[in-house]
Amino acid sequence: MKTLIIGAGPAGLNCAIHASNGKDEVIVLERNEKAGRKLYITGKGRCNVTNACSVNDMIKNVVSNPKFLYSAFNFYSSKNTIDFFQSNGVPLVIERGNRVFPESYHASDITKALVNKAESLGVNIIYSEKANQINIIDGKFEVIGQKTKYYVDNIVIATGGKSYPGTGSTGDGYKFLQSMGHNIVDLVPALSSIKVKDNIPYSLNKMTFKNVTLTAICGKQKYSEFGDLMFDHNTLDGPISLTISSLINRKLVEEVRLELDLKSALSEEKLDERLLRDIKENANRNIYILLKSYLPVDFINFFLSKTGLNSYKKLGELSKEDRRTLIKFFKHFPFDYDGLSDIKQCIVTSGGVDVKEIDSKTMESKKCSNVYVIGELLDVDAFTGGFNIQIALSTGALAGNSIKSKMVEE
Repeated sequence: MKTLIIGAGPAGLNCAIHASNGKDEVIVLERNEKAGRKLYITGKGRCNVTNACSVNDMIKNVVSNPKFLYSAFNFYSSKNTIDFFQSNGVPLVIERGNRVFPESYHASDITKALVNKAESLGVNIIYSEKANQINIIDGKFEVIGQKTKYYVDNIVIATGGKSYPGTGSTGDGYKFLQSMGHNIVDLVPALSSIKVKDNIPYSLNKMTFKNVTLTAICGKQKYSEFGDLMFDHNTLDGPISLTISSLINRKLVEEVRLELDLKSALSEEKLDERLLRDIKENANRNIYILLKSYLPVDFINFFLSKTGLNSYKKLGELSKEDRRTLIKFFKHFPFDYDGLSDIKQCIVTSGGVDVKEIDSKTMESKKCSNVYVIGELLDVDAFTGGFNIQIALSTGALAGNSIKSKMVEE
């Protein structure tokens, strides 16, 4: 039997490793000149390959269809990932939040380990070869590539989502699967920067706030995330923005209201006490001078423009209402939501092949026998922290093992 895997990312390579049995042919087609191109930009090239947590915690960090991944995570967990790389010459380190990286902080080490293992098992990886069309002929598959045609018994589609198309993730897999009758859940950005209508001054570009809380209010729903936030022109970026984006990516722009708590460590009562003390001690100074001890200097004018307060007003002249205004904007600094960045610029694609059409125990299509769907093509996505790469590795391993078991039976 022959198995062809389209895509040499972590999902496709791990599938090839687990499908190999030393007898039947396993072929991987990769449109780029090298494997794992998207891995080279993950974690700014450092490659957060997994998260050293339990399966249950892994599931908690999946945003879309977490229950679908129980079988994949139980078959190939983060422990399996860690054991694989360490036993294949890639020392790992665990950082804050149980994030796992190669000790070298080079994504290339992760890709090389997967490629070397696959090739040592006899997998044939063909580079610079793009699959253009898939035909089903008498229950077999004809894959028309740029260079030649391939006739195989099993096909695995591991072409990735639509984010960062320059790495080869151009959405080809969705077209293949739609032609086979699969429903594709609408594709939207996930782990994206958040656009705002506010005219954030250019001088604030790349300014980072630490230990703040970003909240998205969507009617009766409220999502909050504590951590670091960065301004990037008229967008909110950084870890907490990425997380919030994955929770609001299917909301209409007019449904979402954004607030930033600039003083997360202080309750409104404690903040009021501190303001009263500072105002009393500095009655002859103005608001601008007061705010220097509360906010980055470059941010003060932008902050005051939102409050409507005069920066030259003496502290001794502040009314109780003025103080309440300051507290309100410290704790609920507003941004006018304007959607998410383009899907081509996001880290992960949300949406994809409807998981109801895929057998979660094998990753085989329920619509078309001997077709397997893995990785980012599936309608599953997770928060940052190594969870999305683990989804790719786990679904790939499960699909490969399912194919190998079928080969043995036949």
